[in-house]
Amino acid sequence: MTEVSERIPKLAIVLLSYNSLELIKKFLPVIIENTPDNPDYEIVVVDNGSADETQAYLSENFPNTRLIRIEKNRGFTNGYCASLPQIKAKYYCLISSDIEVSPNWTEPILELLESDSEIAACQPKIMSYDRRNEFEYAGGAGGMIDHLGYPFCRGRLVNVVETDEGQYNNIQESFWASGACLFIRAELYHKAGGLDNDYFAHMEEIDLCWRLKNMGYKIMFHPDSKVFHMGGFIIKYGSPGKVFRNHRNNLIMMLKNLPPNQGIWKIPLRFIMDFITILKMIVDGNLRTVPAVSRAHIQFLLHLPKWLNKRKQAKKLWKDQNLRGVYPRSMVWQFFVKGKKKFSDLNWNP
Repeated sequence: MTEVSERIPKLAIVLLSYNSLELIKKFLPVIIENTPDNPDYEIVVVDNGSADETQAYLSENFPNTRLIRIEKNRGFTNGYCASLPQIKAKYYCLISSDIEVSPNWTEPILELLESDSEIAACQPKIMSYDRRNEFEYAGGAGGMIDHLGYPFCRGRLVNVVETDEGQYNNIQESFWASGACLFIRAELYHKAGGLDNDYFAHMEEIDLCWRLKNMGYKIMFHPDSKVFHMGGFIIKYGSPGKVFRNHRNNLIMMLKNLPPNQGIWKIPLRFIMDFITILKMIVDGNLRTVPAVSRAHIQFLLHLPKWLNKRKQAKKLWKDQNLRGVYPRSMVWQFFVKGKKKFSDLNWNP
C-alpha cells in the first residue's frame, strides 16, 4: 500500500503574543483579511504564557485560528523555540503582535523566495505605525551591519529614521531581516539552529541571519510588501533591560559569527567603544542605563565558555560565507563624527 505524504502549508504565519490581547483584537483581523484564504496558508497564534484572556478570546472569535499555548513565559526567543517545532510549513512568517499588515503583503515575498533557493529569509518594508510615512526603527528597508558589528538599516542610522520617499523601492540583498516580520525557509531555520534561546530578546534575528549568511545564503528585502510596526510597545526603546540585552547579545553574536582573525581584536575594541558609550550616557544624564552596559559585559565574560561552545557548533555549518550587507567602515564614526545621518549619506552600495 502506497503511503500518502503529509501535505504541509506553504506558509505558516506565526504571531507571538504575551499579554497582548488588545493588540490581538486590533491586528489579527487585519492579518486574516489580508491573507489569502486557502489551505496553503495557516495562521498560528502562540500565546507565550499570557495572564490575560487571549485564549478565551481566540476560542470564541477565531475558532479556526490555530492556538499554541506555552504555559510559562521564558522570553521572546523561547516563544518561538517552543512553538516552531510543532508547526509544519515550507515557510514561516514570524510576526510580532504589534504589526499591522497591508493588502498583498505575503505574495511578493513568497514569489521572491520561490524564485531563488539561495534566499533563506526576507523582510517587507517596515514603517512606523504612528508616523505612517516614516521607516520604523526595527528593520526599515533592510538590515545591514558595519565591520565592527553595529547593526543599522536602510532608512535608519542609530536613532535617526528617514521619511519614505521611494528611495529604497528596490529589491535588495541585505545582511539581516527584522524579527518584527521575518519570512524564512522553515528547513533552513531549523538547519541553522533556529533562534538562540539564551538571547531572551533583541538581536536574536540578526544572529540567526548571520549564521545563514555564514552558510552562504542570501537575506533579502522586498519593497512591495509593507507592514506598520508600533515599535517599543512591548519593551520600550532605551529602557535598561533593552540596553543590557542589546550590548550583551551583540557581543555574543560577534563571538559566535566573526572569523577568528577578526573577533580577536574587534571584541576588545567593542568593550572600549562601550566604555565611551557609558561616558556619553553620563554626559547626557542617562544614569539609569549605565549599570546595564556594565552588567552586559559581566554576563558576557562570566558565560564565555558557553558562548565559545555556541561558536564551535555554528562554525560546523560555515560554507561560502556571504558578506553582502557588511559595511566596510565604522557606521558609528560616520554618524557621530562625520555627521552622516542617512543611509544614503554613506555613499555605499551593498
